[in-house]
Amino acid sequence: MNRFFLFIISFTAALPVAAENVGCVATTFKLIGANDKICVDSFRDPKVDGVVCHVSRAKTGGVSGMIGIAEDTSDASIACRQIGPITIKKELKEGEGVFKESRSWLFKKLQVVRFHDKPNNTLIYLTYSDKLVEGSPKNSISTVPIMPWGER
Repeated sequence: MNRFFLFIISFTAALPVAAENVGCVATTFKLIGANDKICVDSFRDPKVDGVVCHVSRAKTGGVSGMIGIAEDTSDASIACRQIGPITIKKELKEGEGVFKESRSWLFKKLQVVRFHDKPNNTLIYLTYSDKLVEGSPKNSISTVPIMPWGER
């Protein structure tokens, strides 16, 4: 029992962070169910203080969206900015996931991964969609140069 409990704790501690909803706009009117929309969420990098990212992506409405069987498109965009002194709290792994969201009821995810471009002192955030069988080449990146903040 203890091993199982420790496994669950270690597994959930490694999960990417959850996002906070900033807002949505309707893009297509649906007579039944919610409208199709574009939503924007914000999240902070769990290993880097002083950086916030905003991700926008399409959400399918209608009856299929309402009951959770719609597959959202792979379209997404990301913008990350320095909002305070940047402090790297733990060792960064290249291509490490910092955000993940399900995009369909079966095996499709929107992901954000981070790279650290040490020679240029820059953090790079890449968003893309993947699927068990076939992913999408659609992607977006945002870079955050690690710069002094205030007196630091």
